Amino acid sequence: MQLHGDAPESVVRSVLNEFKGDIYQRPPLRASVKREIRKRTLYEIEILEVDERRVLFKVDCQAGTYIRKLCSDVGEVLGFGAHMNELRRTRAGPFKDENSISTHRLLAAYLEAVEKQEEKGLREAIRPMEEALQYMPKVFLRDTAIDAICHGADLALPGIVKVDQGIEAATTIALLSLKGEAVALARALVPTQHMLEQNRGIAAKTTRVIMPPSTYPASWRKSK
Repeated sequence: MQLHGDAPESVVRSVLNEFKGDIYQRPPLRASVKREIRKRTLYEIEILEVDERRVLFKVDCQAGTYIRKLCSDVGEVLGFGAHMNELRRTRAGPFKDENSISTHRLLAAYLEAVEKQEEKGLREAIRPMEEALQYMPKVFLRDTAIDAICHGADLALPGIVKVDQGIEAATTIALLSLKGEAVALARALVPTQHMLEQNRGIAAKTTRVIMPPSTYPASWRKSK
């Protein structure tokens, strides 16, 4: 953050810490969403360094928080303005920057796979889809239900084997095989307890299929 005026470091730290918790933001003019006021949560703010008018800080925040708007708001409270000078995203969900790779390394891994028929480097560079779903509530499916889901069918209650606790209606959930393979994303229509106790009806509406059809036997089709 670049400050537009001078203030004691203690004051800058105090003002920044005032923004910890729930805040209200209107997205900036150059934003990809509607400019409506919305609430976001800043879980933690750590000030790493203050060098005259430059402030290096780290924020653990809810998705959709605009850090450049945060800098602007801090400047307003200080009375002389401020703007975001540089931004680096160090984490998004389960992914951290220390686990990222460069495009050069990815290209090298690809060329090695093509030229030497050696996929080890490529498999280390490209992470499984399931890693992106690790924080999502999960429903595990019977093998016999999977291919129907892969063809876009909604999830019926008889196709469920086990369910994570805490799922509520309208929650986005991940549908997985018993081996932990990602099958699809869905919107829950009933809560966890209903999924566990009932055996008729639709449990979730499929919103995005991940697994290719025919990966599992198509036992849902009637034989001719």
